[in-house]
Amino acid sequence: MTAQPYRPAHPRVARAPTTNRLGRRQEAGFSSAMGNLPAMSSFETHESAHESGLSSREVRVIGGASGLMAVTVALMYAFVATPLATVNDYLFGTAPILGVLVYGAAIFVGELIAERGVKGGDMGVAFVGTVLLVFAFAIFGAGVLSFAPPETHLQILGVTVVVTALGTAAISGYVYGRSITFEHWGRFANFAFLGGIVVIAVGSFVLPVLLLVGFVLIFLGFLLRLGYEIWEVRDRRNASVALQTIGVYIAVAGVFVHVLQLVMRYVLSQD
Repeated sequence: MTAQPYRPAHPRVARAPTTNRLGRRQEAGFSSAMGNLPAMSSFETHESAHESGLSSREVRVIGGASGLMAVTVALMYAFVATPLATVNDYLFGTAPILGVLVYGAAIFVGELIAERGVKGGDMGVAFVGTVLLVFAFAIFGAGVLSFAPPETHLQILGVTVVVTALGTAAISGYVYGRSITFEHWGRFANFAFLGGIVVIAVGSFVLPVLLLVGFVLIFLGFLLRLGYEIWEVRDRRNASVALQTIGVYIAVAGVFVHVLQLVMRYVLSQD
């Protein structure tokens, strides 16, 4: 989430959301076209003990994250016809880095509230945090979608869902197919997020061409984070299902909104 690729002044493709909850026990900040999120620290890693098939815990994590994504996509489609779709224009129109920081703050706070609710056994608090996360991604996505003709909205969302699902499946297959730790992917994701924020900040005021570089870095950060979160689900079998569901959801949603921008640009280029 950097700028507005659909307008010469601010290529929206560079507008990328960022989130950062890359590790459950540590907190370091990062931001992307969505701002700062709690990052991860190092913790003890180990070789994974592969088992054939998915466990019931893994199925619950996948099902929960998929459900949250379904709600998010539905809200994007609903919000595009409301004033919420103009939020991106105000934020990124003022300065791309402002949009990054505002969305990042929303995701950071939402994730923090959700985690505290889960750890404290307060499902009401966890629900509030999760709603904040879903709304942050949905409002951003609606803003992106608003640049396309209404008759193409379902097509764009459908293609984005398919591409994101295929990408997630590819990363999952890679992680599950290798008996090694992927903790370093979390660290690399943090570096990509932080680098993206710095580049977007510079591009917002000096070199607009850097906004695209920032978008690429943040997109890469979400892809790496997705691999990290999948590894956690694979190896951290005693971790909270709710926390892992939130982690996977944030990573997938971050990838989704970036793919959404690319798909929308492609569809518009065909007109």
